[in-house]
Amino acid sequence: MQTFRLILTDKFIWLLSGAVLLATLLPVQGLAKDIAGIMFNAGIFAVFLLHGIRLERHEVKAGLRNLRLQGTIFVWVYGVMLVIGLLLSLALGSVLPADVALGFLFLGVLPSTVQSATSYCAIARGNVAASVVASAAINIVGVFLAPLLFALLARSAGVEITSDTVLKLAAILVLPFVLGQTFQSRLRPWVMRHRDLTGWIDRGAIALAVYVSFSAAIIAGMWSRVSGAEFVWLAAALLLWLGLAFGGTWLLSGWLGFVRGDRKTLLFSGAQKSVAIGAPLAAILFSPERAGLVILPLIFYHLAQLFLSAPVAVRLARNEND
Repeated sequence: MQTFRLILTDKFIWLLSGAVLLATLLPVQGLAKDIAGIMFNAGIFAVFLLHGIRLERHEVKAGLRNLRLQGTIFVWVYGVMLVIGLLLSLALGSVLPADVALGFLFLGVLPSTVQSATSYCAIARGNVAASVVASAAINIVGVFLAPLLFALLARSAGVEITSDTVLKLAAILVLPFVLGQTFQSRLRPWVMRHRDLTGWIDRGAIALAVYVSFSAAIIAGMWSRVSGAEFVWLAAALLLWLGLAFGGTWLLSGWLGFVRGDRKTLLFSGAQKSVAIGAPLAAILFSPERAGLVILPLIFYHLAQLFLSAPVAVRLARNEND
């Protein structure tokens, strides 16, 4: 019962699902598309500004002391998950549209989530402080590392990091985080008092990015370019990846001898992938028509990881009481 309650009350699941459905039924175009693009850039700026404000410096210092755990999470996210994404991208190149197959590599280079990884770690009674620092640090590094890794591995797909791309990444993703850290002492009390409002800004901006990207792909004929059989291949590959990600992190943490709380941190911080980084990054690297196809694996993986994380977290918490 608690599992279903978590899923039903997770507003982000419904918001992302609604964005995909709305883009399918009423894709944004014309003047509204230009306005949505401006709102999207402003929203993503706000998201990373809020990340900078929320993450306290003493939390970063405390979490970084657990170098063994943080290092393992980093290697898993940018090593193992990257290799899985690359292999799946290559293997699916003959059965999926090129940009959808490329989306598996794109998914592989992305950092883990911040909010949901920490939330499910708390539900599972894991090491929440380490989860916060791990997810935040991986996301900060991911702003720089993810596009570079992706461009390096996807040159044949015409992906290049130009000076304009670097400037746009810095202006939309890096600058607001730095500003948030700089003015944290003044702004954080207000942000923490208005968590509901700032939480909706987070979710709304990401949902808007998904809506704009999917709208362009819909207008370009996405559903006619991805057949029913190809969706079966997509679903099967994502289920395989979820099994490898969640099962692999849990087995690895046990083999390395981590305490149970740290194992839960590695599980949720290592196995999840961030649409908060992925959606805006795809919008910067690709044309809107391509971005919608590239983030298709990311959207479905993100939704699936939330549905899977709820029962896993509840089960792990129950085991603590047994």
